[in-house]
Amino acid sequence: MDAPAVDSARIAQAVEVLKRGGLVAVPTETVYGLAADAANEAAVRAVFAAKGRPADHPVIVHVADASAIDAWAREVPDSARALAAAFWPGPLTLVLKRSPRALDVVTGGQDTVGLRCPAHPWAHALLQAFGGALAAPSANRFGGLSPTTAEHVRADLGEKPTGALDLILDGGACPVGIESTIVDLSGAQPTLLRPGSITRLALEQVLGTPVAEPGGDAPRAPGRLERHYAPRTPLEVVPVDRLGSRLAALFHLRVAVLAPAAVLATLRAAPAVQLHASEGAEAYARELYASLHELDQAGAERIVVSAPPAGPEWTAIHDRLRRARAGSHPR
Repeated sequence: MDAPAVDSARIAQAVEVLKRGGLVAVPTETVYGLAADAANEAAVRAVFAAKGRPADHPVIVHVADASAIDAWAREVPDSARALAAAFWPGPLTLVLKRSPRALDVVTGGQDTVGLRCPAHPWAHALLQAFGGALAAPSANRFGGLSPTTAEHVRADLGEKPTGALDLILDGGACPVGIESTIVDLSGAQPTLLRPGSITRLALEQVLGTPVAEPGGDAPRAPGRLERHYAPRTPLEVVPVDRLGSRLAALFHLRVAVLAPAAVLATLRAAPAVQLHASEGAEAYARELYASLHELDQAGAERIVVSAPPAGPEWTAIHDRLRRARAGSHPR
């Protein structure tokens, strides 16, 4: 479904909120972001307070175009400009050595800063109208399910006077649906800090060099905690060939299941709640968080997800499900 047309009056309203240090939920192609003026320390601290986010956990700075790289980063390697040319605007975050403009509250006190140029028309319009950069982690409570619709944001954080946010911009459902790929270019070798819809292979094809796994000295980056992206309902990921037996073992619980229609059709008894998972990686990713939000609200005692296929295009999805499982608490 196409995003609703950008409402210039709502964008102007959001700019006023941001300029006075307020908080705005804005759709991006990945997930909804909780945006504040990246140059306003008090505003960025308000983002942390609204989310319950640890103070040492950096936030991504969203910029209008690649020309902003030199304002926010120093010693920018050619590899960063090559990736920006290939994938910006889009779901790619570049971690670079920070410039003096990047506040400690934004970087988590590190010597690096994460930069992204979003492709969503509402985010692009807001950045253009605002004329600055936006610190914008996902618009949800820290560690919980990421929001891919304005309704998810409203249900979790809410809008003033009773909620935490000054304004929620409704730009429809996010078309990518999982968080951006994060690649660290601050060291000697490009390093993949978080997988996303832009795969390691796609990065390597542009760079002409391998993209490494992160070591112990890698910069802290969003979404890398073991327990993250979690529903309130305990969640399990079960191989397809064990799904039937696992559901049989959970017969005493009300179980909600996410699995492809063909897999659900093989079950002897239908689960209390079931959603069909798309079979292609792109559609699966786009629908993942919305599906988990729906299952989380279904009154089930357990969410069981049929393990997606293997393959590089599924890496980011496996990453999110693994962290969601670790972040939930089986009874």
